[in-house]
Amino acid sequence: MTKKITAPYGAWMSPIKSRLLASAAVGLGAIGISADNVYWLESRPLEKGRSVIVRRTPDGAIADVTPPDFNVRTTVHEYGGGAYLLQGETVIFSNFADQRLYRQAAPLPATALPKGEGWSAAWIPTPITPEPDTPLAWRYADGCLTPDGQAIVCVRERHGAGVDNELVVLPSDGRTAPRLIASGHDFYAAPRLSPDGRRLAWLCWDHPNMPWDGCELWVADFSPQSGLSGGRLIAGGATESICQPAWSPAGVLYFISDRSGWWNLYRYQDGQVEPLAPMPADFGQPQWTFGNSHYVFLPNGTLAAVFTQNGRDHLALITPGEGRVEPIETGFTVINSLQCQGERLWFVGASSTQPAAIVTLDLACGKVEIVRSGMNLDVDPAYLSLPRPIEFPTENGLTAHALYYPPTNATYRAPKGELPPLIVRSHGGPTAAAKALLSLDIQFWTSRGFAFVDVNYGGSSGYGREYRQRLNGQWGVVDVMDCINAARFLIRQGEVDERRIIIRGGSAGGYTTLCALTFHKFFSAGVSYFGVADLEALDAITHKFESRYTRNLIGPYPEAKEIYRQRSPVYYAHRISCPVLLLQGLEDKIVPPAQSEMMVQALRERHLPYAYVAFEGEQHGFRQAETIQRAAELELSFYSQVFGLALPEAVETVKIENFARPSK
Repeated sequence: MTKKITAPYGAWMSPIKSRLLASAAVGLGAIGISADNVYWLESRPLEKGRSVIVRRTPDGAIADVTPPDFNVRTTVHEYGGGAYLLQGETVIFSNFADQRLYRQAAPLPATALPKGEGWSAAWIPTPITPEPDTPLAWRYADGCLTPDGQAIVCVRERHGAGVDNELVVLPSDGRTAPRLIASGHDFYAAPRLSPDGRRLAWLCWDHPNMPWDGCELWVADFSPQSGLSGGRLIAGGATESICQPAWSPAGVLYFISDRSGWWNLYRYQDGQVEPLAPMPADFGQPQWTFGNSHYVFLPNGTLAAVFTQNGRDHLALITPGEGRVEPIETGFTVINSLQCQGERLWFVGASSTQPAAIVTLDLACGKVEIVRSGMNLDVDPAYLSLPRPIEFPTENGLTAHALYYPPTNATYRAPKGELPPLIVRSHGGPTAAAKALLSLDIQFWTSRGFAFVDVNYGGSSGYGREYRQRLNGQWGVVDVMDCINAARFLIRQGEVDERRIIIRGGSAGGYTTLCALTFHKFFSAGVSYFGVADLEALDAITHKFESRYTRNLIGPYPEAKEIYRQRSPVYYAHRISCPVLLLQGLEDKIVPPAQSEMMVQALRERHLPYAYVAFEGEQHGFRQAETIQRAAELELSFYSQVFGLALPEAVETVKIENFARPSK
């Protein structure tokens, strides 16, 4: 056995290089099923973050469907989702560059063509929605086809003097313009046609609610020619969240509701709403994006469904009317985009040892097969850190949840008696959740000798409505204290060095980071990725979908104007007592660059230690390979300077203004 090299925590050589963060992984999702083939979306950092539809044929051949000049992505609600649908083997999708819907008719290329060479004119997509007078003014998402395939019902978002969200119907060949069929609510989602095409179900909600706070499920009679009639409210309201309505093959409407305190499955039949399998678990998730799929109908009348319990996803079979849940062990702890093809299930699965992958499960024999891995990682498992779920005490006698990753490296060990620095990550949303899956964004740090804790603070999803609502009126307080208390728990356990505690996060997690650094003298350093600095300014300029989000998270405006100011880090930057790194995309429409720039200005005026790097061509969440690689290196350089670490590798150096290196 090779003797390990002794070196300080945080200064270990790792096989997980910054270039691997971008080159080794692609995003996988949005699985679609035709009669014979399986489709999905791949988000590719090496292609400047382009999203591509990929198809697998029954013989196992996998090929790109999307030509090189197209990017399958919608920006409805800015976060998108529901960007394509299938009409047999014809693909209809939203193109990112102009937000128009395009039709790409079958037959599609049977094999991938290098760099797009040889793409037949017959395969080139043609637009089926009009070109608006103002670029990007009309956007489409979350469509479904009429049974005869002649028309599409979808969400449309129109940008003009204001922003209007509505439901429209349009011919699938684009011969006439879309026609409005539903409007008047602030938001619409999930239009779903019954199998006979005569009824339409949909979701809608109004400010100040987000869909996970409260929304409504409606059903109406539908005709492509005359639109909707006889609309009736089925479920939901201001305090009940509904998601993922779907019709069974027999024409019964199913949906997910959190009326019990958990997102459970229900069906609407004979004028009554009936729970299917009541249990303390979440079958749904916050509707940040369109097109989520957590349950499907099987040919024998049962449902396959995904639920989250104790921070882990599970797959199960449910027989309507029996209330029995039959678990299916897959080995995956994260499961989404569930679809079925006869007796075969398809989903995106991941675990702490398995990167996200397109997976198929044969229900007849129980065989699980990985069809396409999202990560090409040739790294010895001895360098990978396995997460340990922790539940720790926090404020008001409550407990919160997190995943703890210890530093792990087969080649190195730390000097005797040394404890590792800890990175505390606050996820975005803030209603998202940390999941136990193999992530290079975490392993990059743990393999270098950093401990890492991924915090599911109060407000996170997957633990029921009550846990999710802990953040109401308390954003910038509950999330911050849960991050601090996660670190305190690990300090008490003797796991980490209390003098070297870092907090980092993106978007809402960036806001939590800035609040933690501003209002508490606990952390030694912080990194904010496109974080919020001024709540009132954000409220005035952010996009429609989140423009009233703070009403529940902070308080009514302008009545709570003073609280908005009290919770805005930019006004209290003078309290920051440690270095901070800010990273920002210059095309971000969700948390605009002004948010980072006003924080930088406040730090500069007070001669406090900071570094700021802005990235051209990046939006909310970095997608391009070069950006992902640079951001990791700059963050590593930042930590090495703050803690006086001698790195064993060359990385791009970030300049920290107003900073004096620590003495040895």
